[in-house]
Amino acid sequence: MAITGVLRPGHTQLRVLDLEESVKFYTNILGLVETGRDGTGRVYFKCHDERDHHSFIIRQADRSGMDFYGLKVSNNETLSKLEADLNAYGVATERMPAADILETGERVRFVIPTGQVFELYAEKSELGDGLGYINPDVVIEDRKGISPLRLDHWQMHGSDLDGSRDLFINVLGFCLVERILSEDGKSDMAVWLSCSNKAHDVAFVRDERDNKLHHTSFLLETWEHVLRAADLMAKHRVSVDIGPLRHGITRGFTIYAFDPSGNRFETFCGGYAFYPDMRPYTWTWDEVGTAIFYHTRALNERFLTVVT
Repeated sequence: MAITGVLRPGHTQLRVLDLEESVKFYTNILGLVETGRDGTGRVYFKCHDERDHHSFIIRQADRSGMDFYGLKVSNNETLSKLEADLNAYGVATERMPAADILETGERVRFVIPTGQVFELYAEKSELGDGLGYINPDVVIEDRKGISPLRLDHWQMHGSDLDGSRDLFINVLGFCLVERILSEDGKSDMAVWLSCSNKAHDVAFVRDERDNKLHHTSFLLETWEHVLRAADLMAKHRVSVDIGPLRHGITRGFTIYAFDPSGNRFETFCGGYAFYPDMRPYTWTWDEVGTAIFYHTRALNERFLTVVT
């Protein structure tokens, strides 16, 4: 599949309550690589298998949650085209200057109907994965903690799910992969969307609370790595929401847990390959437990209600 336009989730900026405690958590337990700090006090990280300068930024704040979500696009021509397409669709945009965040070019920022701040960008400095580009090795040494491969996807909550779904499909070129129908059997309660051949890159859940983060997901390589993540979470007394379990939706394997500030994150592996000619899967309301947690076929209250 030729991936053009929006390529993937590229970066995100998270609010934390204690910066240095969070640096230790994301470095030593989750196993991200710190790549820089800027004059505002923000700390930048990448996953071991990622090549760009960063995918994850944290900053000190008095409340947890997400500041913004960044999508990488294929080039500057695409960035300008999507900016024009957003404006024609009725979405106001703002150009953020190059180097406003470290090692990153201009970004096009906008607010989506569920309230989250998104931005598109084309340029970011490349650090590489440490394996080299000529006759590369396959083993990344000196890995700490859980050590995910990459930032994988987000789940966000807000009231105007239909508006965000349609914006991502009609303007940004995402495809609908799976959906859960509401109790009325007609409207969407939740949707999973992909801009690639992954099972999803973003997910939206209908919720009266706008601009909320449910979780940030980090990709692991195998089910065995998910189980190892569970061991490390237990060893370090990480607050686990639920898992290890399997999803019905995407068929992926998962653990949901919380960072020290109460932001939920996911360690995830698996999921089927998706192509744009595939018909979306639909789950009915009576099978929502199976859709989310295939093994237990039930949801816990915390998973349904806690967002930041």
